[in-house]
Amino acid sequence: GPAPEKLTEKMFDNTKSIKEYKICKGFPDIDISSPGINLVGGKVTVLKDFKYNDGMDQFRLSPAQLQAKFKQLGADAVFVFQLRNPVHNGHALLMQDTAEKLKAKGFKKPVLWLSPLGGWTKDDDVPLDTRMAQHHAIIKNGVFGDTPVVLAIFPSPMLYAGPREVQWHAYARLNGGASHYIVGRDPAGMKHPGTGEDIYHMWHGQTMLEMAPGLQKMQLLPFTFAAYDSKAGKMSFVDPKRKDDFVSISGSKMRKMAKEGTNPPDGFMDPEGWQILVKYYKSLDQKPEL
Repeated sequence: GPAPEKLTEKMFDNTKSIKEYKICKGFPDIDISSPGINLVGGKVTVLKDFKYNDGMDQFRLSPAQLQAKFKQLGADAVFVFQLRNPVHNGHALLMQDTAEKLKAKGFKKPVLWLSPLGGWTKDDDVPLDTRMAQHHAIIKNGVFGDTPVVLAIFPSPMLYAGPREVQWHAYARLNGGASHYIVGRDPAGMKHPGTGEDIYHMWHGQTMLEMAPGLQKMQLLPFTFAAYDSKAGKMSFVDPKRKDDFVSISGSKMRKMAKEGTNPPDGFMDPEGWQILVKYYKSLDQKPEL
């Protein structure tokens, strides 16, 4: 199953001290159908299922559990969307549009796998429990239309490690049963600490996934950018012919509005989901300083 957040964060810490990599040649094939007949490495620690007892354990599903869930739903296509921010109606629009495009290609039962990061994220990001509460609210309120949704935490931290991390994200979802993967802009990039310039090209993730031979079984889906359409009063895909009508509300700007108690424009996010964010930031103001 997926490693827990504490373990993946420990693994991340250990990578900081790595000075060299050694590649082993001629390693024998391992028969995993008969455990115990092959000796691999030295000391081996067997881990049981992890329980955090934080009210979210039922959403930490192993690859086998995810595959069983998709089979139970009768999915003939599973498209996955990774996120570390609360879901706004632009995301929902993209998910609805993706489901319709899959149906147009002949799929009868596309299923959305909503896959929030459960490990470390930036310090100013919304914590996992608040994001999960927001996700539950918007799913309950039907922002994804009639598309079935499987909400399952992905325990990996967000490392901002560029193309390699993008491949890790995709491979992990492929093992979990995804057939289609939505690739956004600059999905694991970061700014150069000295110049402030982007270290990776905005489409580095998509390019690397297209080149990865191990991902041939997974179909890549484009991330169509949506913004707030001031004329329509809702989130819409950006129309280049009238780009001045669109207002981009980034994750940072969204969090700032929630902190200040400023309501976003109508149609930006499900109202109940927005109030969950506002409640979280109000609780921070009420905490005594240490």
